[in-house]
Amino acid sequence: MTGAESTGKSALCKWLSHHYNIPFIPEFAREYIENIGRHYSYTDVETIARIQVQQFNALKNQGHFLLIADTWLIITKIWFEEVFKQSPDWIDPEIQKEEISLFLICETDLPWIPDKVRENGGERRNYLQSRYIDTIEHYGFQYEIVRGKNNIRYWNAVRHLEQHGIVKPKCV
Repeated sequence: MTGAESTGKSALCKWLSHHYNIPFIPEFAREYIENIGRHYSYTDVETIARIQVQQFNALKNQGHFLLIADTWLIITKIWFEEVFKQSPDWIDPEIQKEEISLFLICETDLPWIPDKVRENGGERRNYLQSRYIDTIEHYGFQYEIVRGKNNIRYWNAVRHLEQHGIVKPKCV
């Protein structure tokens, strides 16, 4: 799951996790930044990236048919580049080695809601959304944009997963 700030990534991850009865990786960066008690540093972001990889690998090794991560290294790589103008050498190979079937990118059609961690509202939000898409395309990953509000957004995500053959349609 990826997308700009305040686009419903966390809510969508929770919903999909419940819908498919599988665990998901919650957004670690938010929790980390909220709890350090100071402005984050390059080292902090690298710690976040390494923990994202550990969490991803741990869930991947559990053998679930679907892996849902609330953000991943694409966002972290761009965070490094935007804030620090560089990223650790190990990030690119780590991104390239993963065989990700599909990125769901949450569209910026939900209002941006400021909080103590969010930094990128307005035009900056749209700019970063474009960077995420460009970066995903650069690495050759498939993606779909998830649009709509509330249940429409959730069911659009399910539809994308079904269309790409990642999940089979559920009978309800």
